[in-house]
Amino acid sequence: MASGRVGNSLRNIIYRLISQGATVLLRFVSRTIFIYVLGVEYLGINGLFSEILQMLSLADLGFGTAMVFSMYKPLAEKDEYKLAQLVQLYKKIYTVIATVITIIGIGIVPFLKYLVNLDQDIPYLTVYYLLYLANTVASYLVVYKTCILNADQKNYLVSKYNTIFSLLSTIACAVFLVITKNFLIYLIVQVIFTYANNFYVSHVAQKLYPYISNKVEQLSKIEEKKIFDNVKSVFIYKVANTLVGSTDNTLISILIGTVTVGYYSNYTMIVNNIQMVINIIFSSVTASIGNLVVEKKAEKNYSVYKSMQFISYILSCISITGVYIMINDLIKVWLGEKYILDSIVVIAIVINMYFSVVLMPIWSYREATGMYMQTKYVMVATAAVNVVVSIILGKWIGLAGILFATSIARISTYFWYEPKLLFAQFFKRKVGSYYKGIVINVVITVIVVGITTMIFHNMSVSGWGSFFLKAVLVGIVAAIVTIIAYIWNPEMKKIVSILKNVIGKKNE
Repeated sequence: MASGRVGNSLRNIIYRLISQGATVLLRFVSRTIFIYVLGVEYLGINGLFSEILQMLSLADLGFGTAMVFSMYKPLAEKDEYKLAQLVQLYKKIYTVIATVITIIGIGIVPFLKYLVNLDQDIPYLTVYYLLYLANTVASYLVVYKTCILNADQKNYLVSKYNTIFSLLSTIACAVFLVITKNFLIYLIVQVIFTYANNFYVSHVAQKLYPYISNKVEQLSKIEEKKIFDNVKSVFIYKVANTLVGSTDNTLISILIGTVTVGYYSNYTMIVNNIQMVINIIFSSVTASIGNLVVEKKAEKNYSVYKSMQFISYILSCISITGVYIMINDLIKVWLGEKYILDSIVVIAIVINMYFSVVLMPIWSYREATGMYMQTKYVMVATAAVNVVVSIILGKWIGLAGILFATSIARISTYFWYEPKLLFAQFFKRKVGSYYKGIVINVVITVIVVGITTMIFHNMSVSGWGSFFLKAVLVGIVAAIVTIIAYIWNPEMKKIVSILKNVIGKKNE
């Protein structure tokens, strides 16, 4: 059983790393063409509309997470009848959700003029927005089928086909953009490929699990109530979480200007891609953790968690150091010095990135255990603190203030509360060791950043060649200093042992 979980997790990680690597490369190419053809104003609109519709996706009410969670047990028990009942329940729900998102999305149209803050008018703004809306609605038409792939530890298939369609979409969008220099054509091509991607992955799920379309009786009222009770908690949590993570661009646009959203979005694209690559390691094992949680083995769960948390410590040290030292160099050689933001903004960005990376193991267990009922209101508090502090600091110190507000909101609420809950309810342990580990990691991260910065302070970058050389050297130094700093930790030996076993089996 354990070997099956490890195998599936490793397969998911490898497929998704390859997928994300190819996607990241193409995103940089696409973003470069976008900026040089259309300019930073359209880039700002792209960032703003994407965030508005990410908030609109709240209309899924947390059903995606609840759906995957509800499938763990019937998949483990090979209960095809129950799975068919669940899929058909979610089909009805998501049809309603797609309709609701469309109606609410259209209702926002009259308010676009208050959200977009530009010195010049952009023609066809409403049409652009409606195409973004169509792109968002696409996934809700078939997601009820594809979630079973994630629940059954086969999200590597989703990654595989998402990568293929993403590559085709990015290439097609770039080609049409260069030929037509028309944002409208660019968006239409994007929508076409999004729909093609979603329907094809749905077809794959149907082929692998043909029984999900069997005619079955509806779930009992008791079972439906249980699912909806869980969904209510997930919904409150997701609403608040989205308000924490998906309001920055809107506030930046209103308080500072939509063009600033464009400049900032270059940084967020870089950081988000790095975080997505790191998150692959943790999200790829969530279904395996869900399977493990069903077995109710607290000691085993805690052992797996400790390894995951240690990996997050190592990755946070190295990635934060790399981003802090290299991100302005990357912007300089990629787009030019006029796109570089102040160093205080970079500090705010890496602090937010640190929290995202170091909390990934906690989030993986939250997803796998369905721990939303107990955490929903603390996330509401996080959202409230974030919005209020963002407005205050945004007016006071500008862009950096809005970003610092996110860190303040996290530290004061769920950063300490979620681990406390997880340790008490699922690991049956006191949370002191977690807080101690975080403090040690913060100190080590600051030391690694400080040492690496001093070493490379005078190494300038003038082109892609010198950038890649510096990036490799920074990565090597950061990794060496981090490993030396953590060589005493028992988890280091454990991770090395696991890697040796995996490599040894591959060479047999």
